[in-house]
Formats: sequence, structure tokens, C-alpha cells
Amino acid sequence: MNNKKKIIILIGTMTGNAELVADDIVEHCSKENIETKIYEMNNIKPEEIKNFIDPILICTSTYGQGDVPDNAKKLYNFLNKKKPNLNNIKYSIFGLGDKTYKETFSFGGKRFDKVFSSLGAQRIGKPFFHDASSGSLPEEDGVKWFKNNIQNFL
Repeated sequence: MNNKKKIIILIGTMTGNAELVADDIVEHCSKENIETKIYEMNNIKPEEIKNFIDPILICTSTYGQGDVPDNAKKLYNFLNKKKPNLNNIKYSIFGLGDKTYKETFSFGGKRFDKVFSSLGAQRIGKPFFHDASSGSLPEEDGVKWFKNNIQNFL
């Protein structure tokens, strides 16, 4: 029986910041013997999401007026329109945003959190919404958050 810890990381990004966070989390996971699979959201078939068995970390930025990034739209729209049953999915959210846009702060992550939850997925850990105006690096905050809030759920 294989009890190795595993996680799938789905990246929604426009400028690469969410990918930097995901890469640093993957690096941390490799040191902790946690197996990772990392995908940009546009590189998976949306209908396959319901077949994922490992916990999912959604690492996404926010774009425009609180939208999900372009590479995440196909998956996000699929979830909202087709409404697949995700009650077998465990997930967590690391969202990137900027509090100077308070009405839409980190809405990319918040939108995914809402749709996953509405489809029966079980959130693990507490979501984290990084504020670009805080002066802290999202990669550093991402690894720290992952170690303290997600790693024990795997």
C-alpha cells in the first residue's frame, strides 16, 4: 500500500506570478517527499477534473474586473455550466490579488472556491489570498501557508 502524500496543483495565471508560487510549493514538496503534479489550467481537459483522486491546490491570480485568468476560463466556465459532481474532490485555494482593488480583491481564487464548494468538493485548510500591495513575496507566503495549513491534510 502506498501512503505517499500527493497533491495536484492547478495554475491560473496571466503574468506568471501564480506559476512562481506553484513552483516554490513544488520545490518544498520535493524536499518533504510529497509527490506533485502541476498543470496550467488550460492544459487539462475540464471534464477530467471529476476524476482527480489526489487533493487539488488551485493557485490562481485575478485579472481585469475580478475575473479568472484567461488560461483558467475554460475550466471555470465548464464547472459553472456543466456542474459536475465534485464530492470526491478535496481542494485548497491560494489566490493572488491586490487590496487596492478592494471590490474585486483575489476574486479569481474566490470564484474557484465558490464553484468547487457549490459542486460538493471539500475544502482543506484555510484559503490564502495574497495581497500584492503588502510588500511580501507571494512565493514565500505560499510555501509558508502550505507548510502550516495544507501539508498535514495530505
